[in-house]
Amino acid sequence: MLAAQIVGLDIAGLDLVVEDISRPLEEQGGVVVEVNAGPGLLMHLRPSVGTPRPVGEAIVDSLFAPGQNGRIPIACVTGTNGKTVVTLLVSRMLRKTGRVIGTVCTDGIFVGDRTIEGGDCSGPRSARKVLLNPQVEAAVFEAGRGGILREGLGFDRCDVTVVTNIAEADHLGLAYIDTPAQMYAVKRSPVDVVLPTGMAVLKADESLVAEMASLSAGGVTFFAIDGEQAVIREHRASGKRAVFVHDGAVVAADGANITRLMSVAEIPLTCDGRVPFQTENVLAAVGAAWALGVPWTRSAKRWSNFAPTCTIARAGSISSRSAA
Repeated sequence: MLAAQIVGLDIAGLDLVVEDISRPLEEQGGVVVEVNAGPGLLMHLRPSVGTPRPVGEAIVDSLFAPGQNGRIPIACVTGTNGKTVVTLLVSRMLRKTGRVIGTVCTDGIFVGDRTIEGGDCSGPRSARKVLLNPQVEAAVFEAGRGGILREGLGFDRCDVTVVTNIAEADHLGLAYIDTPAQMYAVKRSPVDVVLPTGMAVLKADESLVAEMASLSAGGVTFFAIDGEQAVIREHRASGKRAVFVHDGAVVAADGANITRLMSVAEIPLTCDGRVPFQTENVLAAVGAAWALGVPWTRSAKRWSNFAPTCTIARAGSISSRSAA
């Protein structure tokens, strides 16, 4: 055990010279000849003499407590617009839980408070880099169209998938994706791999996104600014989750039960509630954080620290770019 720890290994194969393996090395003059980082198991599973022993199973059992599956929570954010903002919002909410969060988006790769790589990293290769980092305790991945078409998602299953929208006018005409229906076939990918214990967070007032509800093996949380939208009303009538705006505040509804979270005007990202698409981004992030078990009080604090750069243009229009 000490020999493996000295070279920094959790699992190792030791070659020993001893008279009796059941006795301490010191009392019999035994020595460790070699420490193997990749020990072979075949001789234990199919020995030439003796009884096979399930060594691999014993190794896994020693690494994970009963009931653990060895996975970390993974959230994936896709859609046409708003992916980066939602990804950063969800990541910031999760960080408040005290875990080391790995984040991948068009702003870069981040692990905890450190920037690992800058630039557009919203692809499967970046996701795999985060998953290989042993410090990461939860991950939030932005998944763009290009990365999905090139190499897939970079992970096998996820706990939460957010689909922000599938806008007709944006991102079409590239890589043979010419229609909203074809974009649907790409953006559905993360919903297809939601775990049975997970959640798909979907925009209720876009029919193509709302249709993805049937693809989720887990639950579904719908979001939209208008809580009286038909899809949300039917969903809540079935006792299911929705996030929307009611009386000027972001609310989370679990069937008939409604929890008021914060006034929209108090969330800087929305520019005093005057930027509807940013309000939708907040609603999507709230739905994801809810599914990941982030306490409401911690979620609200992270929104208030997520400030945008607002520019009031001619004719009173407003544009907004989030500042991470």
